[in-house]
Amino acid sequence: MKKIIAMAVAALFTTEYLQAQESPKIKVSGYLETYYGYDFNQPANNNRPGFIYSHNRHNEVNLNLGFIKANYDNDKVRANIALMAGTYTNANLAAEPGVLKNIFEANAGIRLSEKENLWLDAGIFSSHIGFESAISKDCWVLTRNISSENTPYYESGAKLSYSTTDGKLTAVLLYLNGWQTTQPSRWQQQTCRGSTAQL
Repeated sequence: MKKIIAMAVAALFTTEYLQAQESPKIKVSGYLETYYGYDFNQPANNNRPGFIYSHNRHNEVNLNLGFIKANYDNDKVRANIALMAGTYTNANLAAEPGVLKNIFEANAGIRLSEKENLWLDAGIFSSHIGFESAISKDCWVLTRNISSENTPYYESGAKLSYSTTDGKLTAVLLYLNGWQTTQPSRWQQQTCRGSTAQL
């Protein structure tokens, strides 16, 4: 955790320096969401049921989600990186290895056409599935429901996107590593291994 905080501070100072050097293409933003929750079932270990990923600690004031994000866009190349911490991170990304548990977003893209708004991006993104987000302010209501908590909040892979100049039409073609994961799913790995074995 100390390494992540140090990296976030270093990124903030680096960005501050770059902005001071007349580079408005780099933007830094952040988000912080704290909560207090009380579960009348009073779980002994203070964890709410395992299918709840946001606001999942009982009888505690806690950080659900906090992140710092750097964004770069020069109209030909774009990139985003956001490092996060909180109980949402611990619960929702429990299966991710090591430092991947603290990556909220990490992607880069290149514009494929000078005239058209056609982009190829790869990395970790917010999910395109479902109508809720890990960011509570973007959700319809603060409290989550089972259907929302069981749709992915993040995805990884590559996407080809096109949008019209007036913004009325957007089309996206996705190649993803699986359901709510940053690495290829076990099913994909087994399928690939099986295909290799047959060759």
